[in-house]
Order: sequence, then C-alpha cells, then structure tokens
Amino acid sequence: MSDQFTPRPRKAPTAFRTISEVADDLHIPQHVLRFWETKFPQLKPLKRGGGRRYYRPEDIGLLRRIADLLYTQGYTIKGVQRLLREGGLGEAEMPPPEALENTPESLRSIIEELEDIAEELQALAGR
Repeated sequence: MSDQFTPRPRKAPTAFRTISEVADDLHIPQHVLRFWETKFPQLKPLKRGGGRRYYRPEDIGLLRRIADLLYTQGYTIKGVQRLLREGGLGEAEMPPPEALENTPESLRSIIEELEDIAEELQALAGR
C-alpha cells in the first residue's frame, strides 16, 4: 500500500456533479445552494434516492451566473429573480445595479428579501 495521495480522475465537462462537488467548485456552502433552489425554480438538479442531488452542466452555469450577480455585481435575490422572469441573464440585458432606482417599491422588496433571509437563518439555527 502506498502512503501517497492519488487524486481522483477529473470528470468530463458534461458529467453530473454532486452538491458537494458544486459547492467546492463555486466556493458556495451547500446550504446556500439548497436555499437558492427554493428561490430560483429554474434550478432543478436531479434528485435520486434519499434526495441526493445531481447537477447538470447547465445547472452549474446558472449557479455561476446567479453567484456572480449576487456576490460580484450586487444584485438582490429579488433582482435576479426578476431578470430570470424577464427572459434570462444575458450580459447585454442587465443594467448595472447603480442604474436601478431606489424607489419605495424596490426598497420594500429589499426589506422583504432581508426578512425572508432572516426567517431562513432562524429556521437553520433552530435545527
């Protein structure tokens, strides 16, 4: 038996990936990926016995885009939901976050989103 670590073979780009593989690759905790599934119905990983998730390459691409919009470009979950509803996440279709008005309606939606997140966190803390 050898004491050296043997890395696993790399999966093909078209291979399905588990939630732990996706979380590691995107540097996003697994619970956040599961939370996003509740907020973005477009995310539909295959679920096998015991609820084990398998993400397709297109799911991973959507997750990358959502992460970029939320973490890099400063969109809210409601803002990303609106972009998805209005036909996708193409770069040319999106105004920069600073171009969006801070209207009372948009501020209310931000407050609602924060309240949703607070409820999710309370539920997780209660486990």
